[in-house]
Amino acid sequence: MAATRGWTAPRFPARRSSASPLLLVVAAVVSVQFGGALAATLVPRIGAAGSVTLRLLFATAILWAYARPSLRGHTRRAWLTVVAFGVTLGLMNLCFYASLGHLPIGVAVTVEFLGPLTLATVLARRSRDLVAVLGAGVGVLLISRAFEVPVEDVEWSGLVLAALAGACWAGYILASGRAGREFPKLDGLALAMAVALVVTLPLGVRAVPQWTGEAVLKGLGIAVLSSVLPYSLELAALRRLSARVFGILLSLEPAVAALAGFLVLGQRLSGTQLGGMGLVVLASALVMGAGQQADPAASGG
Repeated sequence: MAATRGWTAPRFPARRSSASPLLLVVAAVVSVQFGGALAATLVPRIGAAGSVTLRLLFATAILWAYARPSLRGHTRRAWLTVVAFGVTLGLMNLCFYASLGHLPIGVAVTVEFLGPLTLATVLARRSRDLVAVLGAGVGVLLISRAFEVPVEDVEWSGLVLAALAGACWAGYILASGRAGREFPKLDGLALAMAVALVVTLPLGVRAVPQWTGEAVLKGLGIAVLSSVLPYSLELAALRRLSARVFGILLSLEPAVAALAGFLVLGQRLSGTQLGGMGLVVLASALVMGAGQQADPAASGG
């Protein structure tokens, strides 16, 4: 789940790099989703809130050490923006990690993806995108297994949590874009991380007695894989990559999540679920890939 999703990348002077921007984005997507799979192994041990708090603790510390954000000279509007940014970030991660206790990670990410997909459609106001979103909705019904199993056997709580994470993701995209305009460089993101940590801390602190050495190492790994590494890769890629191509590559996240779930967690999806996931990936590629004028949104997981 994303700790940097939706962040409007700050503009830095371009640097020459031998790495292909396409490979950088793919590497970022893989990093986010394998970080999510690692989180799925931690949630059963210390809970969703404990896992999110541990991740944000490390991610915030690393980002603050690098960015050294200034606390002075910001307007009231800027502070309200960064608070909204941080609150949506914290709630997004809490809902997503909680959904991992009920759903395979590929299913959770696919359902969550409806949030930014719907937002992109609303902002673009293209009728053809509405058809794509309706197709994605059918895809979600397929991966929910609502047509395969009795209604009482469907993991409704997990689906609702993943959908709430998607709604928070949409709000996060809007707030992060504003923060990118209000704050220089990485200051807005660093401050929002701290706010998110404050939001999750009251719930996460209960899990501190369960923070074994293994749990702490996993928390550090999740912070690097889901926050630090993908953001760095995307930042480098976005200097030389169009928003259209970036959006298409970002649409691979549900498929990569399913792969990570299979390799790391041994989670297998049915043919119907894989077909539904394909519909969501196709809809996302069509909608997000069409937005050449929109600021690209970074992934996360």
